[in-house]
Amino acid sequence: ENNILKMYVDENVLNFMGRKEFESAVMANENIQATVMFIDVCGFTALSETNSADSVVNMLNSYFDAMVKEIIAQEGYIDKFMGDAVMAVFRGDYHLDRALDAALAVRQQISKLPEIKEMGGYRPSVSIGINSGEMVSGNIGSSSLKRLDFTVIGDAVNTAARLEFAAEENQILIPEECYLKIKEAFECKKVGEVQLKNKKKSITVYEVLA
Repeated sequence: ENNILKMYVDENVLNFMGRKEFESAVMANENIQATVMFIDVCGFTALSETNSADSVVNMLNSYFDAMVKEIIAQEGYIDKFMGDAVMAVFRGDYHLDRALDAALAVRQQISKLPEIKEMGGYRPSVSIGINSGEMVSGNIGSSSLKRLDFTVIGDAVNTAARLEFAAEENQILIPEECYLKIKEAFECKKVGEVQLKNKKKSITVYEVLA
């Protein structure tokens, strides 16, 4: 049962559940400084329309496995899988730098995967949005239904999701606030002013190249 649980629940959550104060803190939350990353598998919707469910799911799981290895290597944790997308969170020292290292590694690993001839020569690629800042971390859900999701929420998280939505194939996008923090360590290119979905004001966006 424990092994099965580990397949569905992140290790950070399992460790939290093992603490004595778990029951009293289960609905508690905290404000944290962290980096959140959204990764989307490009072209997945078209594939799902023209290929069998089994083949698409197996393909997606193999891509997720490659992504997760790079995220864990940078001490990030998987918040959730959302269809053909992954949400990851990085906390602690240099969380933004580690998230960018993970994003670059994910893009590189996915680009190395072979094309799938049975799916019309599909070649895997990803679009990535990253943002750093204050967010709320805690168990979100319904105590009545007894279903909770250990996650992060807030404007910084929403912005990262919108950046991923705006990113093109193989792009890694970050807002200017993040760029100013890492510009000496990473090679970036200014994209310009971008109007993100459901955002009143446009923001200056940069693409992380290396």
